[in-house]
Amino acid sequence: MEAAAAPPPGPAAPGAAAPPGAAAAASPRRLLARLRAKLCTWYILKTIILGQMLSLFICGTAVTSQYLAEQYQVNTPMFQSFINYSLLLLVYTTMLAFRTGSDSLWHILKQRWWKYIFLGLADVEANYMIVKAYQYTTLTSVQLLDCFGIPVLMALSWFILRARYRLIHFLAVAVCLLGVGTMVGADILAGRQESEGSDVVIGDVLVLLGASLYAISNVSEEYIVKNLSRVEFLGMVGLFGTIISGLQLAIVEHREIMRIQWNWKIALLFTVFALCMFGLYSFMPVVIKVTSATSVNLGILTADLYSLFFGLFLFFYKFSALYILSFVIIMVGFILYCSTPTGTAEPSTLPQPGSTGLDNAALKLEENDSDTPAITVQFTRGETVVVSTD
Repeated sequence: MEAAAAPPPGPAAPGAAAPPGAAAAASPRRLLARLRAKLCTWYILKTIILGQMLSLFICGTAVTSQYLAEQYQVNTPMFQSFINYSLLLLVYTTMLAFRTGSDSLWHILKQRWWKYIFLGLADVEANYMIVKAYQYTTLTSVQLLDCFGIPVLMALSWFILRARYRLIHFLAVAVCLLGVGTMVGADILAGRQESEGSDVVIGDVLVLLGASLYAISNVSEEYIVKNLSRVEFLGMVGLFGTIISGLQLAIVEHREIMRIQWNWKIALLFTVFALCMFGLYSFMPVVIKVTSATSVNLGILTADLYSLFFGLFLFFYKFSALYILSFVIIMVGFILYCSTPTGTAEPSTLPQPGSTGLDNAALKLEENDSDTPAITVQFTRGETVVVSTD
């Protein structure tokens, strides 16, 4: 007799363990699939593109300012800011002036004028202090201490915007700051630290104050953009920024402006600076509304690197491979931060209104609707009314 053929192998039992080799091979694939699903999303790609567009705007303002300073000895940061605020005034404040109702310029000024004065003051002085600090301290100090605004921004977002961060967000910020440190190291190796500054302490204090004011301005911007409107923010900053920067310009920079030897090249540089700054202010609220102020500030850390790349051709900087490494490190930290959304703390329960007005009564009825017993009214044939509650 011939031996009976062995039955074909059937499917593994549900409880049977997979071979060790197959489990080891599946684990990396599963991890890569999870990373791909988490990181390769349209939201992260959109956030990266928007953040780098802001970095390019900042790069444009930095390159034109440096070119004005080195080639034509023009140092007028307040005058340059005044031009930007004037453009915001002409465009966005004018838009508010033609609106009616609660979105009109007059209504906003009656309700919140004093808040926007403080916001405009913080924004104007933040711009001025950072630029002024370069006269007293080194480029290294400015680049490192300017990052102080990120933890200040996160703290303000925690208390004011009720943002809640996870461990990965703090790790991502640390990675971004590591990238900034790498960039500063590349600057030192490339010999860009030519000036030691006249008074390092004053310069460092100006950087810290400017970074803190930037954080206040950015948190206020996020709150206004997400709860009110982008046009209101830009219109009010344009209005009060023009007034404050104009007054400060007349006090501290009128002599520098009188010394400018105007020609078409200087006028072109001022125009490019104004357009880049106007584009930055107009576009940043759009990005903040999609992401957050902290995410935007991490994304624009690459602006210094773009300026360095342009400086290789315009100012003949020395190239260092550490610049590429720092760019990669900052982008890795930025992607890590964007990979996990921040949480929001639940608002505390509001007290019940004590007034007996119609609005409050309606509110109390709506809130207690689920607790109110249902009432059934029945009419019997003998005109007797029967009322029952469930």
